[in-house]
Amino acid sequence: MRVNDGTDRGAAEAEAVQISLDEMGTPLSEGTFVVVDLETTGGRAGAAAITEIGAVKVRGGEVLGEFSSLVDPEMPIPPSITLLTGITQAMVATAPPIGAVLPAFLEFAGLDQGPPDTVLVAHNAPFDIGFLKAACAAQGRRWPSPRTADTLPLARRLLNREEVRDHKLGTLARFFGVTDRPSHRALQDARATVGVLHGLFERLGPIGVHSVEELLTFRTAPTAAQRGKRHLADGVPDAPGVYLFTDARGETLYVGKSNRLRRRVRSYFTAAETRSRVREMIGLVEGVTPIVCATGLEAEVREIRLISERKPPYNRRSRNAERTVWLTLTSDAHPRLSRVTRVRDDGAPYLGPFPSVRQAELAREAILEAFPLRRCTHRFSPARPVPACVLADLGRCGAPCEGRESPEEYAVHARAAAAAMTGDPSPVIEAVRAAIGSLAAQQRYEEAAVRRDRLTAFLRGAARAQRLGALSAIPQLVAACPAEAEPGAWEVHAVRHGRLAGSALMRRGADPQAFVAALTAAAETVPPGPGPAPRATAAEMECVLQWLDRPGVRLVELDRPWTCPADGAERHRDLTDWARAPMADDL
Repeated sequence: MRVNDGTDRGAAEAEAVQISLDEMGTPLSEGTFVVVDLETTGGRAGAAAITEIGAVKVRGGEVLGEFSSLVDPEMPIPPSITLLTGITQAMVATAPPIGAVLPAFLEFAGLDQGPPDTVLVAHNAPFDIGFLKAACAAQGRRWPSPRTADTLPLARRLLNREEVRDHKLGTLARFFGVTDRPSHRALQDARATVGVLHGLFERLGPIGVHSVEELLTFRTAPTAAQRGKRHLADGVPDAPGVYLFTDARGETLYVGKSNRLRRRVRSYFTAAETRSRVREMIGLVEGVTPIVCATGLEAEVREIRLISERKPPYNRRSRNAERTVWLTLTSDAHPRLSRVTRVRDDGAPYLGPFPSVRQAELAREAILEAFPLRRCTHRFSPARPVPACVLADLGRCGAPCEGRESPEEYAVHARAAAAAMTGDPSPVIEAVRAAIGSLAAQQRYEEAAVRRDRLTAFLRGAARAQRLGALSAIPQLVAACPAEAEPGAWEVHAVRHGRLAGSALMRRGADPQAFVAALTAAAETVPPGPGPAPRATAAEMECVLQWLDRPGVRLVELDRPWTCPADGAERHRDLTDWARAPMADDL
């Protein structure tokens, strides 16, 4: 085993690269690349084994170190492989096994602990990485999942068939005039791949790929519109906030957010941005308007509000945040479950909001599984009865419409349904699970799955309403957490009835009491209102709740208890997939 890991980078790295490149990420000249090549006994990881590992670590065009070792594959080497590589059984007989070589390679590559900063490079990377992952698995090691670059597809994108007849490593090495030619020995092939990689880098510069991040996401060259409009990001500050892309008439095309506005906006005008919808939008963009925010949470909330207000054509998410679907009990003498789009100040229980009409309907069916509420919309009274429907004969309704059930008897069902919607959902859970068990016993699995989906929709809607309702009931909540971007500073937010009313960054040395007093004095006045989300959209309140759930957040002021029902819907997370993914940008 031979390792040469030099640390003298030379004068080439004495100076930093241009600020504009740094803002885009790590410049290619500052990225650390470990170029690896393997020789094996066959072509399929698991069935074959590694016979040799070679790697070269480079940065800024300079070789920082090399790694080379034969490996005892602990299996016969086929004659065809020996003929191809020149590696014989005798050569590996005294070589260390992969259990000894792999840790040394991972240490050399910087992949032995923590998130790797290096980029692993190979020609036809799935082959080499597949064998390395299999070797890790065989030793009970976790594969470190480093960032990877593959010179084979990169060459296919940058060199056409008029320039090279194929994209084999040997062909590319000859095309770029690489001194080290591949020979089916690991270190020699890794050296050749380094030369090819640097040749490809020279092709990337003219098309606007200058950083490691752009390299890793490169699929096609940036369009002429992307290259020609990079200047639009020049005046954007490097701070958290919201950005608006506008067209020639000043109309908003897209609204986004970022903790580093300039870096994010610049990325739209590079090869890293390959989505066709975004590239189409960039062709229409004539201006960028940044809105600097004190904190990341303020930026998230402003983004939601601006999208809802302006409805930009290139935003999909939150464009119609005000269009919500709720489930409620009507307030007449014989309440029934009704799907509504607006919360009224009627004292009725509300469930949701739901992401779709279908989810609301599923939740309604779950409730009706437990309580014999009427489904009809007839108007009736003891003096004016109407004939009962088939649900009464099936025992699914007490038929108050024709007088079989008195208003007082029916009210018992309505109160129980309201209690399950706003508090303990156990009656619904028990009824639906009993139905699921019965259907499963009859091997009616598709019908059982429908009942499962109904229960999931109900529990999600109930938990969301209870969670939002608990926050909106608080007239004022002030919370703070350490600022990630500025050591010693604190992000402070004032939330009133679920609405973000004020945000500020308290820097080191400030008087906390005076700072909070000033923040709350200047915060937006928010009156109370009906329902779980009276003064903010559910999307905004979910952002606030996610921030409040973050580690390190501290409650500074709270003018009334913040509680959810102890026996509420969130107690039953095990009955549904409660994974709440972060709201991703759609562009």
